[in-house]
Amino acid sequence: MQEIFNTYKPEKDNLIPILEEVQEKFGYIPKEAQKEISEFLDIPMAEIYGVITFYSRFTLEPKGKYTISVCLGTACFVKGSRKIMDRLTERLKIEPGQTTEDGLFSIDETRCVGACGLAPVFTVNGEVHGKATVKMLDTVLDEILEKEKGGK
Repeated sequence: MQEIFNTYKPEKDNLIPILEEVQEKFGYIPKEAQKEISEFLDIPMAEIYGVITFYSRFTLEPKGKYTISVCLGTACFVKGSRKIMDRLTERLKIEPGQTTEDGLFSIDETRCVGACGLAPVFTVNGEVHGKATVKMLDTVLDEILEKEKGGK
């Protein structure tokens, strides 16, 4: 944490840039890091927690190696993204915001990825899969699982 703090003055305006660096370093914002930020910036923990939970790009839990986000924005929802989300939770046996026990997958809900013309859409680590179907999702999951088996 100290190497992150070394690049900032202890001013409240630096909270979000510091949180972004912590998120980048750890993949989430651990409680211990929140305590250190609180002390460094002289900001109450509750305020830091409020900022973390307000912005969807921050997370309090470690993410999986593969983060799968399903767009549930209007265009995607109307074209069937709920079926994709339902299949994803069924296959991985976790809910949005959770990570599988093996640390391989996380599920997120998004409201728009800016690809409405490709609706419905899901992403895997930011890679967009448009005109998505349940079958396409199954294929992508199977490919990841096969790759993981081969890599071990």
